[in-house]
Amino acid sequence: MSFLKKLFGAKEPASEAEYIEIETGREPKKSKIIIRPFVLKTFEDTNKILETLREGYNIAIIDIKPLKSKDVVELKRAIAKLKKTVDALEGSIAGFGENIIVAAPSFVEIYKGEAKTQKE
Repeated sequence: MSFLKKLFGAKEPASEAEYIEIETGREPKKSKIIIRPFVLKTFEDTNKILETLREGYNIAIIDIKPLKSKDVVELKRAIAKLKKTVDALEGSIAGFGENIIVAAPSFVEIYKGEAKTQKE
């Protein structure tokens, strides 16, 4: 029987199990949340902000004053793009004061003030 096994290439069971370590090429997931400041000077700056938000563990604090003073229409387009992507990521976005916007992933809740009740 051993002759047939040798003939057809069957191997004898190894005495020790062999393991191969495989490199995945990926870094381990980040466990810390990073708060990153951004300055919105042009509409194209939104792409860098959105890439950072898509990574997951980042909160973006965005200064919109430079674009606001230069071109209000571009500012509205940029904010609409940010809002659309943040909503798609199930995150939240809010303005603080006149020149700061905060965009956060889904696991972060942005305090937007007390809910206003209607007076009867």
